[in-house]
Amino acid sequence: MSAVTQFSSKLPKHQTSIFTVMGKMARDHGAVNMSQGYPNFETDVRLKDLVTKAMKDGYNQYAPLAGIPQLREQIVNKIEALHKKTYDPNKEVTVTDGATQALFLAITAFVQPGDEVIVLKPAYDSYEPAIELNGGKPVLVQMKGKDYEVDWDEVKAKISSKTRMLIINTPHNPSGKVFSKRDMQQLEALLRDTDIILLSDEVYEHIIFDELQHHSASAFPGLAERAVVCASFGKTFHNTGWKMGYCVAPAELMAEIWKVMEVNVFCVHHPTQRAFAEYLKEPSHYLQLGKFYQEKRDRFLELIQDTAFKAIPAQGTYFQLLDYSDVTQEHDVDFARRLITEYNLASIPVSVFNKDQLDQKQLRFCFAKTEETLVEAAEILKKVR
Repeated sequence: MSAVTQFSSKLPKHQTSIFTVMGKMARDHGAVNMSQGYPNFETDVRLKDLVTKAMKDGYNQYAPLAGIPQLREQIVNKIEALHKKTYDPNKEVTVTDGATQALFLAITAFVQPGDEVIVLKPAYDSYEPAIELNGGKPVLVQMKGKDYEVDWDEVKAKISSKTRMLIINTPHNPSGKVFSKRDMQQLEALLRDTDIILLSDEVYEHIIFDELQHHSASAFPGLAERAVVCASFGKTFHNTGWKMGYCVAPAELMAEIWKVMEVNVFCVHHPTQRAFAEYLKEPSHYLQLGKFYQEKRDRFLELIQDTAFKAIPAQGTYFQLLDYSDVTQEHDVDFARRLITEYNLASIPVSVFNKDQLDQKQLRFCFAKTEETLVEAAEILKKVR
C-alpha cells in the first residue's frame, strides 16, 4: 500500500446512498423507476426558453455571490406574500446550487467540533454526513408511528448545553407529513430563550394536499429570528438537474453563510438565475403545484386500491409510503430489492432513513410521474402477493 492510500476516512460509516443503489438496480433491470425523487416529465418550455435567452443575451459570466438582485427580490416578494415575513434581499437571501448546498452551507457555517445537532428521523440522508464532516454529533429523535408524529417532549429532552442546531423538514421526506401550526408553535416555545439555530428544510413547500397549509419557519417570529430556511426551485419547477435553490436567514446568520459560500462555489449558474427571476413574476407557476400533484397522488392511490398494499395518504411532497405488511414480513431493503429483480419496479425502503434502521414494512414511491408510469407501476403492484 502506498503512503498516499494510508488515511482515515472523514465519513467512515457512510456508504453509497440508497438512491444510487436502487437507481442503478432499476437501470440494470429495466425497471419502472419510482425510487428517486424527480419527475419523468418535462419542465415548462417557457422556462427553458428563458434560460436559452439569458445565454444568448450574454449572461454567461459569474453572478454575484448571493445571487442576482432581480432573483433575490422575487424570492423576498414570494415569501412576503405567502408568510407575511419580510427579508432584506441584500443581506438575508442567498441563491444556492440546489437546496442540498444550502443545507450544507448552513451546517458548515455554524456546527463546530463537539457541537450536537438534533435530527428528526426519518431524515434526508445528507444531514448526518454534513454534520459529521464538520465534527458535530447528530442526536437522533425518531418520529412516532406510521404517520410520523413528532414527540416534542422527547425533542426537548435531547437538548443539552452542546446543542447548536435543530433540523426540521416540512413537508417531510419520506413520510409526506406536513407539520401543523401546533407543531411549529411547540417548536417555537421549545427554542425560546436558547441560542439554538433552526435549519428548516422546506423544499416541498408548494406541494401540499387536502387544503392543508404549509407552515414555514419564516411565519413564526420566534423561529424566523434563528432560522435558516432552505427551498428548491428544482422540486418546484420539475427541473432537479438544474440544481438551483436558495436560503433565507437573519443578516447576522447569512453573513456567516456567505463566508462558506465564497470559498465553496462562490456563485451559481447565471443564465438560470435570470430565467427564474422572470418566471417567478407569475405566482401561478408555483401556487398551482399542490393541485397538480394532488391529482397525481389521488390517481396513484386509486390505481392501487386492488393491491395488497396499504397507504396513509401523503399530506404533501410527491412521495407516497406504502405498507406491505400484508404481503410479506421481509425486511424492507430485501423486499425493495426483490421488487426490482422479480417484478421490475423500483422503490425506496424507508428503514434507511430511520433511527437504528427501524423497519416498519414501508416502501417509498415517487408519484411525480406520467400517467403511463403510474398505471404501469400499479399493474405491477397488483401482481405482488
